Amino acid sequence: MAMTVHVDVVSAEELIFSGLAESVVIPGIMGELGIYPRHAPLLTRIKPGSVRIKRPDQTDEELIYVSGGMLEVQPSHVTILSDTAIRGKDLDEARALAAKQAAEEQLKNRTGDVDYAQAEGELLQAIAQLRAIQQIRKQIGH
Repeated sequence: MAMTVHVDVVSAEELIFSGLAESVVIPGIMGELGIYPRHAPLLTRIKPGSVRIKRPDQTDEELIYVSGGMLEVQPSHVTILSDTAIRGKDLDEARALAAKQAAEEQLKNRTGDVDYAQAEGELLQAIAQLRAIQQIRKQIGH
């Protein structure tokens, strides 16, 4: 039997995932982080992107989109806290494309009414959602 670590992915609204995993890949601020059982303790920020969870009883990774947040790693437990977390299969491509276009248009707007930091954040989140959707499509062979 493979070694496992307990993983919890929690959004502001609900517990999205709780279970055992052989490995977890998380979008860290400085790059992707691969977490395996007995990893050294770690606390860091994460950026918008896909969390990939390799479960011991499945061949495909489980994908969860997170809008950023915090990662805490203990040798036998990984906790991912995010304002928004969405299971990969629940992502809405049309809504992500619309959000991307709206953010791009806000960034093109040169009037003083635009909060550029917020628009850039929304653009990054929409792009991360679209990447997660592409990963899911690759996984299922579309």
